[in-house]
Amino acid sequence: MSLLTDLINLNISETTDKVIAEYIWIGGSGLDLRSKARTLPGPVSDPSELPKWNYDGSSTGQAPGEDSEVIIYPQAIFKDPFRRGNNILVLCDAYTPSGEPIPTNKRHAAAKIFSNPDVVAEEPWYGIEQEYTLLQNHVQWPLGWPVGGFPAPQGPYYCAIGADKAYGRDIVDAHYKACLYAGINVSGINGEVMPGQWEFQVGPSIGISAGDEIWVARYILERITEIAGTVVSFDPKPIKGDWNGAGAHTNYSTKSMRNDGGYEIIKQAIDKLGKRHKEHIAAYGEGNERRLTGKHETADINTFKWGVANRGASIRVGRDTEKEGKGYFEDRRPASNMDPYIVTSMIAETTILLKP
Repeated sequence: MSLLTDLINLNISETTDKVIAEYIWIGGSGLDLRSKARTLPGPVSDPSELPKWNYDGSSTGQAPGEDSEVIIYPQAIFKDPFRRGNNILVLCDAYTPSGEPIPTNKRHAAAKIFSNPDVVAEEPWYGIEQEYTLLQNHVQWPLGWPVGGFPAPQGPYYCAIGADKAYGRDIVDAHYKACLYAGINVSGINGEVMPGQWEFQVGPSIGISAGDEIWVARYILERITEIAGTVVSFDPKPIKGDWNGAGAHTNYSTKSMRNDGGYEIIKQAIDKLGKRHKEHIAAYGEGNERRLTGKHETADINTFKWGVANRGASIRVGRDTEKEGKGYFEDRRPASNMDPYIVTSMIAETTILLKP
C-alpha cells in the first residue's frame, strides 16, 4: 500500500506544467454531487479561462437517453486539497446544448437575483451552519452508536470531547483543514447535540459565493468520508425519536442592517419573511416536516415566530444585535439538505426585492 500512497501523493508539478481540474456538478436528485477530471495545459486562476465540458445526463437522471448530452459551465475555482499543487476543483452548473439551464440548475436563477442592482447595493452576507450526520458504512447507523442499538440520551455530546462522546473527529478536522486549504471561508466546526452529528460553518460569504462554498465544502466532505469508509448524511431527521434533527441555519445581513439603525431594517425583513413563510418552507429542504416539530430547538413547521436568543423560533436575533441596534439575524428553518442557492437567493429576494 505504501507504493500506492506514494503514487497518489505524487507532485506532478515537479515534472510537468500540466494540471488536473476536477469538474464538479449537482446530479439529478438536486443533492447528489458528481465529478470527473480533465488535464489542462497549465495553471488556471479564473473560471472564464476554463473550457466548458459535457457529461451523460441520462446516467444522472438529468436527460433522456436519446438526447443525453448536458453541458457544464465552470463557475468557481478552488484549490484541490486531495491532489494539491496547482491542481484545482471546478464548480460548474449545467445547461442543455442550446444554453438553457436544466431544471436542477438552481445557481442560474440565484445568480440573476444576486446580480439585481438593488441586491448588489445591499451586499448580502451569509453565514451558513451546515449540520450533518456520520454513518457507519453498510448499516447506515450513526458513527459510534451500537449497531441496532442506542447510546445514552442527548446531553453530554454537544461540543464534547472523549472517545465515549465524540465520534468521527478525525474526519471533521480533516474536512476543516481541507476546506481552508481549498479557499473556502470555513469559520468553525463543532460537535452537535446528537452523537455522530457535526456542524461546520461557512461565512461570512457575499451573495452567490455562499452557495458555491457550501456545495464545494459538501463535496470535500463526501470525498473524505469516502476515504474513511464512512457515509455522510444530510437527512434533516436521520434518527426518529428524541434526537435532534439536522439543519442549515442561515445567518443573514444586508448593508442597511449592519449600519446604524439596522435593527429596524431587520424587523422589517423578518416581517416580510413571515408573510412568505409557506413559500420559504416549501423551498427549504425535503423531509423538513420531520425536523420542524416545535421540539429539539425548532419552531413548528406551520408556525412563524421570531425572538431574541430564542432557539425555538423560526428566526432568532442575537443579544448583541438587539443591544447594538444593528447586525444580523438567523433563519433557523432550512433543513440540512437544503439547496444553498435556493435558500440564500430567496432570503435576498424576500427581504430586499419584495415591496412592503
